[in-house]
Amino acid sequence: MSNANRSNCVSRRDFLSHSQHVAAASAAVSVLSGSVASAAANDKINLALIGCGGIMSYHVGGLVARNSAVRFVHLCDVDPAQINREAIGGKIAGFQKQPPRQTQDYQTVLDDKSVDAVIIATPHHWHAPMVLHALAAGKDIYCEKPLCHTFAEGQRIRQAVKKSGRILQHGSQMRSSPVTKMAGQLLAEGVIGEVRVSKAWNVQDRGTRAIVPDSQPPAGVDYDRWLGPAPVRPFNVNRFHANWRVYRDYGNGDMGDDGIHDIDMARWGLGVTTHPNRITAHGSDLYYAGANKGDREFPDNMNVSFQYDEGKVLIYEDRLFTPYGMHGFDSGNAFYGDDGYMILSRRGYFQTYLGPKEKKGPGVPQAIRGNAGRGYMEHMQNFLACLRSRETPNATADIAHLSCALVHLGEIAYRTENVLHFDPQRETFLDHPAAEKMLAKTYRAPYGLPDA
Repeated sequence: MSNANRSNCVSRRDFLSHSQHVAAASAAVSVLSGSVASAAANDKINLALIGCGGIMSYHVGGLVARNSAVRFVHLCDVDPAQINREAIGGKIAGFQKQPPRQTQDYQTVLDDKSVDAVIIATPHHWHAPMVLHALAAGKDIYCEKPLCHTFAEGQRIRQAVKKSGRILQHGSQMRSSPVTKMAGQLLAEGVIGEVRVSKAWNVQDRGTRAIVPDSQPPAGVDYDRWLGPAPVRPFNVNRFHANWRVYRDYGNGDMGDDGIHDIDMARWGLGVTTHPNRITAHGSDLYYAGANKGDREFPDNMNVSFQYDEGKVLIYEDRLFTPYGMHGFDSGNAFYGDDGYMILSRRGYFQTYLGPKEKKGPGVPQAIRGNAGRGYMEHMQNFLACLRSRETPNATADIAHLSCALVHLGEIAYRTENVLHFDPQRETFLDHPAAEKMLAKTYRAPYGLPDA
């Protein structure tokens, strides 16, 4: 296509009127104030919460504020102090008369036949065992990202969900965001032409912790159960609440913690529905190095490229020592097409730039910028609605496996320091036994996965 013709195509696409987008935005915003109960039966959904720190506070706040359709029947955490925080126990106490039962053992939750669904928000190394046991117990599941700690766990979960017929929603909330819906419509209409390359970034100042000696676990904490399938080691406060993400026994680093949101959007915008066939990665300690390194096991910067069978490329990068972002955002995406590009951020924003002069095209209306465009409440509402309708949720196990696989394949490429070739259909590396071994891991008994 000539440059002149491309300019004409851009002009025709400009007819996508701002008023249409504002109308769509208004409709999307109205969803935020609705409740799944308004279109469903009056009986409540019995929810159990497993893992009561971090993001669970946000889920509880949203459910309490906007959902009369749920009842909290169990709160489960190896640390009772997490359950009793105002953000969890306090808010629920003001929401319902009957207090939820409290336990440190998630099997107690799964054994209760009155539980309809569980929300899992534990450290990553516990996700797969809990999800698989919950499916076996007949529970529907909302699982925070990433779905799995290893590639092989993602395979097991995807198969188990299909076999069980249960609902599983992955915590990739931008799949339900009005911003994503609007941006996706524009991409489908060809506003920037065919998307050839996508980029995901996660750039922020993460900091690090000074190395401290091992100590005793806090009173009341079931530390053995917290370790679960991970290897036994003495308690260290650096490896406990919040900071566990930077240790491979429990987490997947920033790429699998915050970066998975943007990786999922990069794959969504690129329009690929298979695994990549070629992976390269580089990472190092640029800033948190030497005496400044602190206590962490992942590099402070990563650059990973994934190539697909049709030649499309997905790029991920993070820099964890920068107090500034890219294109104005600490987390975001760029979609590069034949006729222009789009910048999208899960902070509730997108903007297109068209033609050789990068003329501003359609973007997100002011009405849904910021928190209103992040999709948190819409995503939970979608999950609750699917519990009643049994329809397919917005972030299925199949979607989660394809996106989380990029985290695992990228990490393996970094650790092996090789260009890796992957068979998307057979889900195996080609001629690289060391990389193949890293697709799975060993579990500490008795906390492993259920029998297949």
